[in-house]
Amino acid sequence: MSSFAFERPLWLLLIIVVIICAKKCRAKESAIIFPHINILKKAASKKSFLPEFLKYLAIFGVIVALAGPVKIDRSVEVKKKGYDIVLAIDASGSMRESGFDPRDLALSKFEVVKELVKDFIKRRENDNIALIVFGSFAYIASPLTFNKDVIIKLLDYLDIGIAGQKTALNDALFQSVSMLKNSKAKSKIVILLTDGIDTASKTPIDVAIKMAKKYGVKVYTIGIGAKRDIDESYLKWIAKSTGGEYFYAKDATTLKKVYEYIDRLEKSEIRGAHYIKKDDLYQYPLFVAVLALLGFIYIYSKRGF
Repeated sequence: MSSFAFERPLWLLLIIVVIICAKKCRAKESAIIFPHINILKKAASKKSFLPEFLKYLAIFGVIVALAGPVKIDRSVEVKKKGYDIVLAIDASGSMRESGFDPRDLALSKFEVVKELVKDFIKRRENDNIALIVFGSFAYIASPLTFNKDVIIKLLDYLDIGIAGQKTALNDALFQSVSMLKNSKAKSKIVILLTDGIDTASKTPIDVAIKMAKKYGVKVYTIGIGAKRDIDESYLKWIAKSTGGEYFYAKDATTLKKVYEYIDRLEKSEIRGAHYIKKDDLYQYPLFVAVLALLGFIYIYSKRGF
């Protein structure tokens, strides 16, 4: 937002002094009797208007310049310190099971998870987010990006079994941490969701955990569905080893609360700083004053005063 102001406005009071002097402080000269004086006055006033105008324009220009005119731009710069987050989502065959959402029992677990993940992504405005999908193998659906719309649209195209029917949980974790190892973010997080146990990984879990610790990656694990299908102690161990937490969600309502809790727990820092930019404008009235003064001098030198 821009505005105009004077840094030394008291100088403008000189304009009043100049106006008063123009009317009251005229020099007295000896009188000369001349016939037809009215005609002479009219001719003199026409000839003297321009130099008088230039004289006062020069004076006013200097006064305005001394008052320090400035253009002020007031703005707020928001410093955003977001996180780098990798969302690792189980897309194995077991995610096809329905009944996870009490409001719509026909929806599969995967469909429900996708919608809740979309809501989570929308809330993380300041974060860099990546998406990994895993089944029999893990693959990067989207690298780290600030473009949330791309990830949300991408989720619509993902389907169950897109990465195979089994569950390569360890590989998904290893892949997620690998994406964050070169990250410069202060906080690096993996949110790994699954409804089963590892059945297809080629990467030992110890390797993934060691890498997570080395690069300061915190892992939140989420188990959904029937508890009998989940190795909770395994997921708890992964989370605890990396400084994260384990969550269990028996249905969509609980899972929504889990994502909301993680969102509050790992809140990005947003700080607003006010900045004022000043552009000096004194050179413009000063330039006009100089031109007016030169014009005044030129006219009088031509007339031989």
